[in-house]
Amino acid sequence: MTEAIRYEKGPDDIVVLTIDMPGQSANTMNADYRSAMAATVERLETEKEQIRGVIITSAKKTFFAGGDLNELVKVTQADAPQFYQMTLNIKAQLRRLETLGKPVVAAINGAALGGGWEICLACHHRIALDSSAVQIGLPEVTLGLLPGGGGVVRMVRLLGLEKALPYLAEGKKLRPDAALKVGLIDALASDRDDMMAKARAWIMANPEAKQPWDQAGYKMPGGTPATPSVAQMLAIAPSVLRDKTRGCYPAPEKIMCAAVEGAQVDFDTAQLIEARYFTELTTGQVAKNMIGTFWFQLNQINAGGSRPKGYEPSKTHKVGVIGAGMMGAGIAYVSAAAGIEVVLKDVSIEAAEKGKSYSAALLEKKVGRGQMSVDKRDAFLERIRATDKDADFEGCDLIIEAVFEDRDLKANVTAAAEAVALNDAVIASNTSTLPITGLATAVAGQDKFIGLHFFSPVDKMPLVEIIKGEQTSDATLARAFDYVMQIKKTPIVVNDSRGFFTSRVFGTFTNEGLAMLGEGVAAPMIENEARKAGMPVGPLAISDEVSMSLMSHIRKQTIKDFAEEGRTLPEHPAYEVIELMLSEFKRSGKAAGGGFYEYPAGTKKHLWSGLKEHFEKADGQIPAVDVRDRILFIQAIETVRCLEEGVLLSVADANIGSIFGIGFAGWTGGALQFINQYGIKDFIARAEYLAEQYGDRFLPPALLLDKAAKGQLFQ
Repeated sequence: MTEAIRYEKGPDDIVVLTIDMPGQSANTMNADYRSAMAATVERLETEKEQIRGVIITSAKKTFFAGGDLNELVKVTQADAPQFYQMTLNIKAQLRRLETLGKPVVAAINGAALGGGWEICLACHHRIALDSSAVQIGLPEVTLGLLPGGGGVVRMVRLLGLEKALPYLAEGKKLRPDAALKVGLIDALASDRDDMMAKARAWIMANPEAKQPWDQAGYKMPGGTPATPSVAQMLAIAPSVLRDKTRGCYPAPEKIMCAAVEGAQVDFDTAQLIEARYFTELTTGQVAKNMIGTFWFQLNQINAGGSRPKGYEPSKTHKVGVIGAGMMGAGIAYVSAAAGIEVVLKDVSIEAAEKGKSYSAALLEKKVGRGQMSVDKRDAFLERIRATDKDADFEGCDLIIEAVFEDRDLKANVTAAAEAVALNDAVIASNTSTLPITGLATAVAGQDKFIGLHFFSPVDKMPLVEIIKGEQTSDATLARAFDYVMQIKKTPIVVNDSRGFFTSRVFGTFTNEGLAMLGEGVAAPMIENEARKAGMPVGPLAISDEVSMSLMSHIRKQTIKDFAEEGRTLPEHPAYEVIELMLSEFKRSGKAAGGGFYEYPAGTKKHLWSGLKEHFEKADGQIPAVDVRDRILFIQAIETVRCLEEGVLLSVADANIGSIFGIGFAGWTGGALQFINQYGIKDFIARAEYLAEQYGDRFLPPALLLDKAAKGQLFQ
């Protein structure tokens, strides 16, 4: 038998199939797997009378990783017929396995995700190691795909439509104990020997095992789409889904179609329906965008693609956080969660304790949900020391300043902390706009000074933007990178400049929304088109969150800095709107009680009626597609400028940073991939049209024109 699947029959006549793809750290559904499984099923059928049952397990740390994304990302529309047939062949192999007439058990020794979980679903009984390393689920939707190996068909028949849809359409992953509770796993095992013993015992006790859907009188749990309660759920489900996807993400919609249509027909027809939708998604552009960025580029970043070579991995042991506001409190929480000792300092012990209470509140929720014991919560909180004294920074190997965006204040607090921290401590600023090279002049060891730009709320946002100043050493960058990985965040590395990458691009998003408002475009149109484009919230809503006072403060600071450098800050139509909101209407944002939105107590926010009265103009309306394109194009163009100026160092950092840090539309695969998939020449033509209509800020940068001339993509 082929080495990809080892076939071993024991003295008890039970065959153990061990999947062990040669030359790979994980098992995937590639050509080797397909030919090995075909030969394996053939042999099982031939030797059926001499065997009692089958156990499927893996020789890798994980059970099975799923589809081969290297293959999937290359499938084109022209390949659709062959790809569809290949998908049907994979399904047919698993179908032959589950209808062999002998009990088949999945012995799940590690993560079984995507195609791996589909193999398990084709078994009659599933036993998993009771380990936190084991995860099961169907995360295909997060890459713009659907489970194509029978996952939709079997999950719906196992759990019923209503219970299966969250696992399919949201890509929910489960630990073994949770999977046991919902009936996806039948038993847990303490170790590999226990797992194999339980699998053998079950085979001996269940010689006539069949899948529920292959038994006479099978009824779908919860009922079919014709059942009144299910029909009622399905009447509203598409509109709920559309509200989430805004029509930008085809995968959740195709999953719902495959699930509902498949639930109304026999098993084999449901498999054909699933295969057709899977082929449609795999050959589509959105899946290509999402696989390229969320798999290949994210893995490149997490593997240390932007980390300087030649430096030993480091661990941070004690971090000092200056400023216990929202950002500082969040940084303290994620650091303590990673097992790091934290000193959280503010101007008073009360303010510092308030910052620590942020962690206490988050942990209380975990205890309440049964996700954490009281002892673990107490140990976690003990790692955070609230203080108002610089002396407590003694022994810190990392200091992170997270105070208000004021250069003098930042200089004073970092210099004071540096004086008591370890001699080789890394000193970092969480500034979102002020250049790191300038801030570094406040400390003695400028080579150890770096920017660590977190995003709010820190405990939820996955990105940290690492900013390298002119004096920052590679050793410091490597240590900062390791800290970000240690706290389980995704690091992108950029060179110093005003606003760096994320704040610069984010500023173009909010400013474009405000500019359109100033031109007379209706506020609901601006907000709705931003969400339809795939942005999580509209530019007016996010400006309220940031606060126009802060936006105005940053602009004034920039004007002052530019004047010192002998430069003039270019005008932007957004600033007129900000000043009107502040000086005339006294509406600076959410924290102040209202801005572009009203925030009535106990009910949903809504747009301030004054926007229609003071800003909207009958002759100011523009096509919806122009609103949407202005929002996406201005961010993509600014991202190209950042790459052109050497602020951004890689395409992967640009794409991941734009989605994880700014909320750029995920379906595009990121700001630079948006240009690739639009077509560089078409993008330039559209940008030139937008420049002609709405301002020179849309003119394509030289790097973009150069890419077009050479026929190159951003990669």
